[in-house]
Amino acid sequence: MGRLTTHVLDTMNGCPAAGMAVSLYRLEGGAPALLKQLTLNHDGRADQPLLADAGLLPGRYRLAFSVLPYFRGRGVALPEPAFLDEVPLDFGIADASLHYHVPLLVSPWSYATYRGS
Repeated sequence: MGRLTTHVLDTMNGCPAAGMAVSLYRLEGGAPALLKQLTLNHDGRADQPLLADAGLLPGRYRLAFSVLPYFRGRGVALPEPAFLDEVPLDFGIADASLHYHVPLLVSPWSYATYRGS
């Protein structure tokens, strides 16, 4: 059964990014179509798969992570404008029967991602 999951690790503070807002979009044709908005749990994860089973279709998607509000909420003093605000990650799903895990490692000044397991 295919599914899409994510989690975020705060590399500045060495902890999960609990409370970070995330939006999921499907990218097809014109403007991105918003599929879901959520807030990450205490472990920096979504409580449920973002998409699963029949809801997971091949195609292009975007996860948009609200990095600036998260770090400001933790009391991090950042310049105006901040270096990072929202981090958009565009990715493709080729085989909807597989598990696609899209983690984000983030600080106020950098980020990295990969296809996890």
